[in-house]
Amino acid sequence: MKTIYLLRHAKSTAKDAPLADIDRPLSERGEADAKAMADYLAQAGIAPALVLCSSARRARDTLDGVLPGLGRKPVPILEDGLYHADASGLLRRLSEVDDAIPSVMLVGHNPAMEDLARKLADGGDPVALERLTAKFPTGALAVLETDAAAWRDIKSGRALLTAFVCPRDLD
Repeated sequence: MKTIYLLRHAKSTAKDAPLADIDRPLSERGEADAKAMADYLAQAGIAPALVLCSSARRARDTLDGVLPGLGRKPVPILEDGLYHADASGLLRRLSEVDDAIPSVMLVGHNPAMEDLARKLADGGDPVALERLTAKFPTGALAVLETDAAAWRDIKSGRALLTAFVCPRDLD
């Protein structure tokens, strides 16, 4: 069994800021949301064996905010390729993970995160599925489980959505 945690970066500063898109930091709300998500991760006992994070500043800042809540304190890997990746690119990256690793957290961007979650999910928690279908907001976490033995065997419609948590759920 493999577990996939898809964490969309938290709320960032406005796109019209004088910074390049890749350099935009989190807003105050985004920082608070990341800390709230860290508390949730700790309470839920979420401990991914591997964390892959987009190199964009808002993704790195989100990771910094949630890292205290992750069990086992994984050493995250920053990857430039996750910044512009679409859902197929994220799935391709997951297929390259060593099969000895049981769980991976991807910290990245929409629409790729939402598209991948929808692409993989075929069943699971009906409320979570309905909420995922409606919107994948900033700072949200989708948890997917699959019975695949190898990462390369994870395909569309082969996972169960076991949780979908948004920062507003944690207020």
